[in-house]
Amino acid sequence: MAASKGECWILNLGLRDYSGVYNLQKKLVNKRMKGEIPDVLILNEHNPVFTIGRKGGKGNILVSEEELKKRGIKIYEIDRGGDVIYHGPGQLVGYPIIDLKSKGKDIHLYLRNLEEVIIRLLKDYGVRSKRIEGYTGVWVGNEKIAAIGIGVKRWISFHGFCLNVNPNFSYFNMINPCGIKDREMTSLERLTNFEDNRKGEVKLAELTDNFIKHFGEVFSLEMINKTSLASLLSSH
Repeated sequence: MAASKGECWILNLGLRDYSGVYNLQKKLVNKRMKGEIPDVLILNEHNPVFTIGRKGGKGNILVSEEELKKRGIKIYEIDRGGDVIYHGPGQLVGYPIIDLKSKGKDIHLYLRNLEEVIIRLLKDYGVRSKRIEGYTGVWVGNEKIAAIGIGVKRWISFHGFCLNVNPNFSYFNMINPCGIKDREMTSLERLTNFEDNRKGEVKLAELTDNFIKHFGEVFSLEMINKTSLASLLSSH
C-alpha cells in the first residue's frame, strides 16, 4: 500500500517587492518549525532587486550605487547560499518551506530535486536542460536558465530558485550572475516561442500550473492552493 502524501500549501502571490516576501518566509519557517502549518511553496515574481548570498559580495555588482539608485534597484544581503543574483518581472521565483527531516535530512538531495522539477518543467516546452557538475542550478548548453540558492534552519528549507521565463536581460549585465564571469544567462523565451504578444500572461499561468504539478510529483506532496491565506499569514 502506497504511503500517503504530505500536504503542501501553495501561495501564488503574483508581483511582489522582495522584502515583504522575505519577511513572510521567515514567519512561515517559524510556523513550520512549530508544526503549526504543513510544507508551503511560495511562488511569485519580484520587482527588480539584487540579492547577495552568504558566499557573495558587492564585488560582483558591476555598476555604481548611484546607477542602482537611479534605476530603483535595491540590494539585499541575505542568509542563503550562493552569490549575487537578479530577481525581476519575467521570472518564476519559488520559495519552498519544507521540513527536510521527513526527506532524509539530505540537503544535496533537496537541491538535486529542485533541479529535477525545473528540468521536467522545461521538457514540457521542448527544452533539454541539464545539471553541470560543480554548479548549482539548471543549464541549457553552457547557459544558465535557473539559479538556486537556499537556506536551512533546523532542517526547514527557505529561499529557493528563480527560473528565467522572459526577464529583461539588461539587469544581468549589471552583475556577474551567481558570481560566474564566463557563462551567460538564457531564458525560456529565448529558447522557444513561449511569449506571444498578449498571450504571455496566460502562458505564465500555465507554466506555473505545470511547475506545481512537477513539484508535487518529485517531492511526493499533495499540492493545495491556499493563496487566499497569504495576507492573513503575512500579518501575524
